[in-house]
Amino acid sequence: MDDPEYWNIIRAMTPEQKLATAQRLYDSARELKAAGFRMQHPDWTEEQVQAAVRKAFLYAGD
Repeated sequence: MDDPEYWNIIRAMTPEQKLATAQRLYDSARELKAAGFRMQHPDWTEEQVQAAVRKAFLYAGD
């Protein structure tokens, strides 16, 4: 990202704020992935959805 204003905002954040922001982004990504699985598999239980989310994130780098 080459937006100078973005980097100014990031630089102004404390380490705690950066960590909290990263956690919110991660949580949002997991929620979006779960929503996608629910749409694709309306017959799945919540346990199945969460298992699929865990698997997707576990192997995301492969």
